[in-house]
This record gives sequence, C-alpha cells and structure tokens, in this order.
Amino acid sequence: MMKDSLHPYIDSFLTMIGVEKGLAKNTVEAYSRDLCGLADFMLKQKVTCWDAVEPIHLRLFVSSLRVRNLSSRSIARQIVTVRRFYRFLQNEGLVSSPPIPEFHLSSAARKLPHALNGDDVRSLLNQPDPNQVLGARDQAMLELLYATGLRVSELVLIKLQQVDFQGDYLTVSGKGSKMRAVPFGKWAREKLLRYIQETRPRLLKGKSSAFLFLNRSGQALTRQGFWKIIRGYARAAGIDKKVSPHTLRHSFATHLLAGGADLRSVQTMLGHADIATTQIYTHVDANRLKQAHQRYHPRESGAQRKPKLATE
Repeated sequence: MMKDSLHPYIDSFLTMIGVEKGLAKNTVEAYSRDLCGLADFMLKQKVTCWDAVEPIHLRLFVSSLRVRNLSSRSIARQIVTVRRFYRFLQNEGLVSSPPIPEFHLSSAARKLPHALNGDDVRSLLNQPDPNQVLGARDQAMLELLYATGLRVSELVLIKLQQVDFQGDYLTVSGKGSKMRAVPFGKWAREKLLRYIQETRPRLLKGKSSAFLFLNRSGQALTRQGFWKIIRGYARAAGIDKKVSPHTLRHSFATHLLAGGADLRSVQTMLGHADIATTQIYTHVDANRLKQAHQRYHPRESGAQRKPKLATE
C-alpha cells in the first residue's frame, strides 16, 4: 500500500485553524472535507507528499471538480482552501513555494438572502398562542430572533446569564467564539420577561438549567427542534415561501438597512467578520434607490425641474 504523508499535515492544519485561529466547528469541517478530497485525488495521481505536487496536478484536480458538476462557487471555495493550506505548509517550511496556478472561473451570481416583508413577519410572530406554555416560549424566541438577527445556533445556546434587562441586550458568543453585544427592543423584552417569569419555571418543573430556551422536558431546545417550530408557524401563517430561522436573520438585516441603519452597525449586530458579507443585504434597496432617482433627478422626474447650482 502506498505510504501517505499527505493526511498528517492536513490534521496539523485543521488543529491550527481550530485552536489557534478559533474558527467555528462547521468551518473546520468544511476545510477538512475539501482537503481530504484533494489528498485522495493526489494519491490516485501517485503523489504522496505535498512538496511533490505540481501545478498540473492542481489543474487536474479542479477539472475533476468540474466533471462532478460542482458550482463555480463551490470550486472557488475549494481553491481558497488549497491556497490557505499551502500558505500553512510554506510557513511551516514544508514547501518552498505554493504550486498553485491561476484559475479562471466563471463568476457565479451571488445568492441573495431571502427576507420576509413586514406583513409576513407580523403574521409569523402572531402565530404562537401566548396562553399556552409552548406558545409563550415560541413567541419569545421568534420575537428575540427577529429583534436581534441571531444565528439559530446562537439562539438555542443562549444562557440566562447572557440576557441583560438593564440595558436590553444579549451577550452572544458567535462564530470563532467571538463575543458581541446585541440590543433588543420593547417587543422582545416584553415577551422574554413573561417567558422567563411565568413560562420557563413551568418547563423546568423544579429542575435547573443554565439555558434560556427549554423544551417540554426542561432541556435545552435543539436547532432541529426550532427549525420544525418555525416552519410549522410559517405554514399556519399562510406564508408560501420557504421559511427557516435564517430567514428571520435575513429579514432583520434587510429591514434595518432599508430603514436607514448604517452598514457597520448591522455588521456588528450580525457578527460578520467581513463587512462584504453584510453588504449583500444592500441589494434590497436597489428598487427604492431607483424610485428615488426617478422621482428626484431633474432629467428623470416628470416636472423636469432645473437643478439649482451651487452659486445660486
């Protein structure tokens, strides 16, 4: 059997990005899948060490991804993974220079986030019955999710001590264990207080738990459990679009920006490391900006007003 000296360095790289860089578990797993696929391909090419990889090997690897009908986005992501891995190998003195050629990929249209309109959000938030134990819990969760734009993993893992009613904000541990403070408004405050004071003790049934949101057994609610909850309420609200916890996160960001919030503030609340990730939400303003342009630009508006000059 061919001796494999490829995978051990992948393990070292994954340890580095997970422990030293603090990348999220899902991100590390994605890197692992990409690099293990690359290593398996190299072994089929009789390449057993990373410093023996030639540009032609990497071109063949990318071609194999195209044959599998992977999207341009997926292929581009794998190329980014390979580049980052080779920077690691170079920094460790394991290769002298990365053998990565230039790749020309067709640019893929960036997938735009789906957001609900205001009427759909109100209808969704009104579905839980606050007079029922689980209904009061669900109402608090939905209100808090829309008020803060949390990721579903952040929502279900919130602990009671992370809620500050003095300043009405949450202290959230996001991707890469990065902490951020996220404010919430009066609607979420009201539903959350009622849940904590009246409903949560009934779910606990004398037990104790550090987690804020609990299932009927008094244990922390799971991501899968909340996905089922929100989809059920979306169907009950008659929303014919696909609705997930991330839909409310998208709606939170979209509605804030449409209302005039600055991009940096929204970036901070969402916990995005790169503002370019937040900028995708600005697409929703395109129609509004076009309408404003047509209404107020002197060459576009029906009145054909003469623009005032600075000297007038």
